[in-house]
Amino acid sequence: MFQAAGEKVDTMTSKDAALFPIIASCALFGLYIVFTVFSKEYINLLLSSYFFFLGVLALSHVFSPVISGLVPASIPLESFQLQLVKGDKEKKEYLINYSFTSYDLVCLAVCAVLGVWYLLKKHWIANNLLGLAFAINGVELLHLNNVQTGALLLGGLFIYDVFWVFGTNVMVTVAKSFEAPIKLVFPQDLLEKGLEADNFAMLGLGDIVIPGIFIALLLRFDHSLNRGSNTYFKATFVAYFAGLMMTIFVMHVFKHAQPALLYLVPACLAAPIVLAAIKGDIKALFKYEDHPNDGEPEAEKDSDKKKSGKKDVKKDK
Repeated sequence: MFQAAGEKVDTMTSKDAALFPIIASCALFGLYIVFTVFSKEYINLLLSSYFFFLGVLALSHVFSPVISGLVPASIPLESFQLQLVKGDKEKKEYLINYSFTSYDLVCLAVCAVLGVWYLLKKHWIANNLLGLAFAINGVELLHLNNVQTGALLLGGLFIYDVFWVFGTNVMVTVAKSFEAPIKLVFPQDLLEKGLEADNFAMLGLGDIVIPGIFIALLLRFDHSLNRGSNTYFKATFVAYFAGLMMTIFVMHVFKHAQPALLYLVPACLAAPIVLAAIKGDIKALFKYEDHPNDGEPEAEKDSDKKKSGKKDVKKDK
C-alpha cells in the first residue's frame, strides 16, 4: 500500500472521472436488484465475510504504526518475506512479493479480533472502525492529478447522489439493506441507550473518500506553493465540515434522507476557487498538476522522444 521511492503513482484521469458516476450507478442499481430478488440474510452473510477480510487488512495498515510501538520488547522483531514466483530462473515473474515483520503479525491478530467482533455483533463502533480504515486507505490510494479532474469527478457524483436519493428509493434501500462497513453510523439515541443505541444516521464512505482525495490534492498544491502554510487545505476542510453540518441540519428539518454530496460538492469546490481568486492564485490552481506526464499516451511520448532524437542528431551534424 505504500509507494516505493521513484515508483509511478496511479492517478485518476479525466476519462476515469467521467466514467466513475456511471460505473457507480450500475453497481448501485445492481445491488438494488440483488437485494430485491434474493434473501438479504444470505447476501449480507457473503458480503460480511468478504468485507471482514478486507477490513482486517485495512485496519492493519492504519493501526500498524500504533500497535507496533506497543508490542512488548519480549517479542522478538523478526523479518519475513512471502513470495510466489511464476516461471523459471530466466523468466521469473513475482506474483506475490510481500515483506512483513513479527510485529505486523501481532497487529494483524489484534485487527482480526476487531473484525470478528464486527462479524458477530455488527456493533456500530466496530462498523465505524472498519469504515474509517477503508476511508483512510481510499484517500491514500486514490489520487487526483489536477483540479479540473477533481471538479469533473465531484460534479458527476453530485448528479449521481441527487438522482439516486431524490429521484428514486434505490440509494436509501441499498444503504439500509447492506450490512457492511461501507458507511459510518451515528447513534441518535446515544444519550438514551448508550453503547446499545440502535437509531442511526448514516454517512456513506463515498461522501468521505471522494471529497477527501480532492482535499488531499489541495494539500499537495499548498506544498507546491512553498509558502509554509496549508491555507487551501485548511479552508476546504472547514468548508467540508460546514457542508456536512448543513446536510445534518436539513435532514433533521425535513425528516428525509439527504444526498450529502449536494452540500459537500459546492462547499469543496467553492472554497478553493474563491480563496484563489482573493489571493491571485487562480491560474496557479488550475495549472497545477502532481504528475505532468500522467495521462499522456505512450505513443505520443515515444513520438516526442523520436522527434527530440532527430533534432539532437541534426544539431550534432
